[in-house]
Amino acid sequence: MEAPLTAIELTGIVDEQQHLQLDSILPINGPKRVRVIVLYSEEDEADESAWLRSAAHNPAFDDLDDPTEDIYSLADGKPFNAEV
Repeated sequence: MEAPLTAIELTGIVDEQQHLQLDSILPINGPKRVRVIVLYSEEDEADESAWLRSAAHNPAFDDLDDPTEDIYSLADGKPFNAEV
């Protein structure tokens, strides 16, 4: 019987030589054989900064600049400290 597999989701880039370069270090002590599944979109996806710029300039969010929307302050409520 095969041992169960553990999945990890990371992002990365496939370079011009078709090598996968991960954006972060794998949380695995090696050397160890792994299986890799690559998910990608056929369309070029905008980077995260482009999405943030788009949202920052979208008129749908203009009402958030209205001072009457600031109904809470740092003095409101109590800190939440979850016991895990």
